[in-house]
Amino acid sequence: MQFGRTYEEFEVGAVYKHWPGKTVTEYDDHLFCLLTMNHHPLHLDANYATTTVQGKNVVVGNYVYSLLLGMSVPDVSGKAIANLEIESLRHVAPTFHGDTLYGETTVLDKRMTSKPDRGIVYVETKGYKQDGTVVCTFRRKVMVPTEEYVKERGGEQPGRPEPLA
Repeated sequence: MQFGRTYEEFEVGAVYKHWPGKTVTEYDDHLFCLLTMNHHPLHLDANYATTTVQGKNVVVGNYVYSLLLGMSVPDVSGKAIANLEIESLRHVAPTFHGDTLYGETTVLDKRMTSKPDRGIVYVETKGYKQDGTVVCTFRRKVMVPTEEYVKERGGEQPGRPEPLA
């Protein structure tokens, strides 16, 4: 299974459809809110949420972003040397408990750095629900190795031991 890409494997205009999707549960949302100390009642209090424009609990936006970022790792940043920048992050529509999120990333640009063994890839990730509604978009820059860098480090899985028996 491929985990990330080298600089040479990225093509401007390529679209990576991340799989599988993730159905967001009330538990997921509440646990993330509690872990990050975001206690806004829109996310945690179902009774309060009935008094809002949405009429029900809304999944906290940072959880939506985190899921989409995680979904993109095997396709985009699995071999990354560094995640350099989140240029923009937009929450376009709400996500509710029970929605299933899917993501896809488009390669917008790429360029080599001053070092010949790495480059910077500029991508945009879109997250959307089961009905196709886009809920979140973000653009980021990732520093990735060249094929030569990976070979010099010992291949795809440096540091992985062999079984003794």
